Amino acid sequence: MPKTRLLTEFGIGSSLRHRDYTAAARRALQDALWRNSINLAELFGQPKEAMIIDVEIAAPDPDAVDTTALADIFPYGQVTVTAHKGGLDVPRPDGGTPTVIVNAAINVSLNLEPAK
Repeated sequence: MPKTRLLTEFGIGSSLRHRDYTAAARRALQDALWRNSINLAELFGQPKEAMIIDVEIAAPDPDAVDTTALADIFPYGQVTVTAHKGGLDVPRPDGGTPTVIVNAAINVSLNLEPAK
């Protein structure tokens, strides 16, 4: 059965003082998820574990994002987290540690039979 994307959610998160890219990414994922309660798998008669969840993180330093820790946010589904170059490091006027802004996109898919 082909993988069919059914839903995309977006979020933004920040780390104001610690330049913690993983914390900012976690906040971006929470921003995307916490406003929604979508029972997508059940709508298609599938268990929640069947959901294929592809997460894209955009951070100024993608290598500093702990993608394994971010996968723990999702209580079910087959989760893949990938970090890419993006987001912002916002300089502070006093020259201190920059504020970090990270973006997240969550794509949810299921393996479905094609419509006939």
